Amino acid sequence: MSGKSANSALLALCVAMLCAAVLLIVVQFLSLRQSFIEDMQVQGRIVSSNITAAIVFRDVKTATETLAALNASSSIAAAAIFIEPGPAFAYYSRGKGNALQAPTPALMLNGHEFHWNYLDLVQTAELDGKPIAQVVMRASLDALYGRFSMYALITLCVIFASLGIGYLMVARMRQAVAQAEEHLTYLAHIDAVTGLPNRHAFNERLAHSLVTVARFGGQLELLLLDLDNFKAVNDSLGHNQGDQLLKAVGDRLSNSLRDADIVCRIGGDEFAMILQSRAGSRTGEAVAQKVILSLAAPFEIAEQEVFVTGSIGVSSSGDDRLSPLTLTRNADAAMYAAKAKGKNTYEIFRQEMNQHAKKRLALETSLRKAIQNNELSLCYQPKLLLRHNRIVGFEALLRWTNPQLGSVSPVEFIPIAEETGLINEIGMWVTRTVCMQVAVWEELGLRDFKVSINLSPRQTKNANLAEEIFAEIAAAGIDASRLELEITESQLMENVGTNIELLSQLRARGLRLSIDDFGTGYSSMAYLKRFPINELKIDRSFVRDIPGDGEDEAIITAIIALGHGLGLSVIAEGVETEQQMNFLRSVQCDSIQGYFLAKPMPAADVPGFLRKTHSQGKHA
Repeated sequence: MSGKSANSALLALCVAMLCAAVLLIVVQFLSLRQSFIEDMQVQGRIVSSNITAAIVFRDVKTATETLAALNASSSIAAAAIFIEPGPAFAYYSRGKGNALQAPTPALMLNGHEFHWNYLDLVQTAELDGKPIAQVVMRASLDALYGRFSMYALITLCVIFASLGIGYLMVARMRQAVAQAEEHLTYLAHIDAVTGLPNRHAFNERLAHSLVTVARFGGQLELLLLDLDNFKAVNDSLGHNQGDQLLKAVGDRLSNSLRDADIVCRIGGDEFAMILQSRAGSRTGEAVAQKVILSLAAPFEIAEQEVFVTGSIGVSSSGDDRLSPLTLTRNADAAMYAAKAKGKNTYEIFRQEMNQHAKKRLALETSLRKAIQNNELSLCYQPKLLLRHNRIVGFEALLRWTNPQLGSVSPVEFIPIAEETGLINEIGMWVTRTVCMQVAVWEELGLRDFKVSINLSPRQTKNANLAEEIFAEIAAAGIDASRLELEITESQLMENVGTNIELLSQLRARGLRLSIDDFGTGYSSMAYLKRFPINELKIDRSFVRDIPGDGEDEAIITAIIALGHGLGLSVIAEGVETEQQMNFLRSVQCDSIQGYFLAKPMPAADVPGFLRKTHSQGKHA
């Protein structure tokens, strides 16, 4: 909620509560006044019933003594008995004041008359059903006003105290949201392990640097560094020590560059360096040599010396005014050439470095035939609802096995499918296959879970995507509520307006929607609350080191609080240990998925898995 809208809402609440307070005070005043009248009427009836004999025998002394008994009521200022028009037959007065007059026709008609500081009341004394006198009493309103003032004061104090508490709560909530948004903004641009700019920030800064060079002239060089055999080091040391090594590498890279140069961590063990200098001045090779030398010295990690090397690819904008993507591809090709050369070295990009391009072409060619040749398949990874400890869904994961290439990682072929547009056809194949599989499971009586499908950035640009998805759902004869679509946080922000419209269409017709890899992209609170989503999925990078990593624990807790504050459920992926599950349960995470539950399995194994987990009472 923005500051302006929050203030408007608080002001509206203040006005509503003040109006309610005024209404309560008015009602209470009317109630107090009616009670006061009824009290005076009771006393008037008591007096009129006790003066009958005195009136008949014209006993002024007795009548006066009867009236004097009204002295016990502190509110009655004066009273008089009138037998006929003229002076009073008997009179009582608490103090000096104007004498009471015979009752006016208006007073006789209404029975009482209010003035600003007193009440006049008349009561008829009767004998055998016939009026023989009128008792007129005058009561001070001081007691009434005193009781009313006390009630009004208490009411207003309660109202203002409530408003004050409400204001403090709103202020604290706005502060918490602002801090969460600021932290998420930081996470969107800064790598949590090394403190360096991340891939998102790298893309922005590279594009900005190329624009600067194109406008003002100069030379831009890009260095991509990939640590050699880092996985082996990471596996032997453990993830925590691996992260320490990455941070130490980042520090050495920063010390190897000029203040104007930029170093980023853009992947697991991959770093990028952006160098900008005068036209014709190529410093990339010298920097690459300096970086290789800086990595040669051992790193002190967990009280032991660790040696790590890196392979570097260098590309230059030159006079070609290359795009950020092309510049990055060239540096990547040079880096792979450095690895092929034996690692722990660098290579300057040359056009003949096309091995990577050839492999990519081979993958693309084979991928175009993958559906036709039935080479694609789906595996399903379960999701556990922590509150009820039961399986509530599965995520469909794409796999590709090619006769010549073998099992190809999604990390390799998904980017190619995305770039070539094949992802649209593959994505619809996934949707069709999932819908048909859900129909098969329903025939087996397996209906109590949902299946999630990942949407790629390219698919969301398809104007007919919603209709195509619902056509597959209808063809399979299943309900749309059986499916859930996952879309990454970064791709949501690429075209906000179009994505909101698309997601609204999908949500309106029963599909559940989830933001995947939440916390790794950038979605401001202003946009996040506009997306018609059901769930946030915490990225595995935050789950990996919990419990024990205070920063990751704080991030996860903040994301869960943010999601619940927006009325969303929250699921964490990459859960591999019971300790991780217990921590997520303790911070009220709704669901989890990961190897701790089960590895992705073929569709044929799902019924058996559900029966097994149900019978064992484990996870189900």
